[in-house]
Amino acid sequence: MIEIKDLRKEFVLSKQQRKELNTTDSIATAVDGISLNCQPGRVFSLLGPNGAGKTTTLRMISTIFKPTSGEITIAGVDAIKYPREARKKIGFLTGSTGLYARLTPNELIQYFADLYNVPKKEFEERKDYLYTLLDMHDFQGKRIGKLSTGMKQKVSICRTMIHDPEVVVFDEPTSGLDVITAENIIELIRSCKNDGKTVIFSSHIMSEVDLLCDDLAIIHKGKMLYNGEMSSFKKEMQSDNLTEEFIRIVKSNSAQS
Repeated sequence: MIEIKDLRKEFVLSKQQRKELNTTDSIATAVDGISLNCQPGRVFSLLGPNGAGKTTTLRMISTIFKPTSGEITIAGVDAIKYPREARKKIGFLTGSTGLYARLTPNELIQYFADLYNVPKKEFEERKDYLYTLLDMHDFQGKRIGKLSTGMKQKVSICRTMIHDPEVVVFDEPTSGLDVITAENIIELIRSCKNDGKTVIFSSHIMSEVDLLCDDLAIIHKGKMLYNGEMSSFKKEMQSDNLTEEFIRIVKSNSAQS
């Protein structure tokens, strides 16, 4: 479970950043008092235009960023007071995560399994399951630096999941990937849901949201615009499809700001 209450994140702007943003403010608010609840066995989608605060929120959930204020509880652990304990329960996947180019997938996955103290038998079973799911057996011994973008993303997924986390965070996991690799990730998200894990993800691909999502939130300029079940969202829609409704809600908020 993920529980967030009144979450806020502010960044101090440098002189150069203020110039680039054409502002005199010394503080930028990326996330402005949002609250949400993600349940086990359900997929929660966090939606918003670029710069809305989605990635900042996911990075706070994953303990990469520390909030300016608010509360984050991960599987019963206070993630702000005890980030190391919370991190053991989290798998975080983002397209911008770097990999060790000189290592092979086998070496990298072993390294991360050791960091999480995964028992040898459990590691071998987990590794075989993920390699089969992601079709990684053919390149497991090749240098990561020589792999394609899709192959590298599969390695990132395996690294994210090797310790069998209770909570999985996906930040635009299929962005820029080929159809087959994207389908592998979608299948993994389904598998996480079926295993009773808590899943939260962001995506600009509304067909994925429609396919996978049980609950969703829409944020814009750091503020929550909608938070509820997908079934209720569809019943309340004033547009013909999810994409048009998302645009309508964001534009309506912009007009009121």
